[in-house]
Amino acid sequence: MNPRYPAVARRAGYRCEYCHAPEIVFNFPFEVDHVLPQSRGGSQDPDNLALACHACNLFKSDFETARDHGSQAEMPLFHPRQDVWDRHFKVDLQRAAIHGRTPVGRACVTRLRMNRPQQRAARRRWIVLGLFP
Repeated sequence: MNPRYPAVARRAGYRCEYCHAPEIVFNFPFEVDHVLPQSRGGSQDPDNLALACHACNLFKSDFETARDHGSQAEMPLFHPRQDVWDRHFKVDLQRAAIHGRTPVGRACVTRLRMNRPQQRAARRRWIVLGLFP
């Protein structure tokens, strides 16, 4: 486990900082993500670290940008230390889907594949349990 996990997880409220999945329903700790990937010069500085569920971390990989389907522009991905989640994303509780409000949000939803059927099915359960949003 990453030695920075305890501080990063506490700061994140034990939720994925990208899709807001609650860590408590998983049987293993979430991952410490480098917002700016180390392969692209990212540091171990706490401001460059975010708590990420396995799915978000897997699909984010070492990407920094993604295409916004609305504008077709290449946009930076959501940055948990610099951006406000509610400004970039909204939750459709009926569909258990996360939608981007901004080009950054839309690009992040697309790159991280936040609305795959598996994610939406899990979110429906978290909503019923009062763990999401």
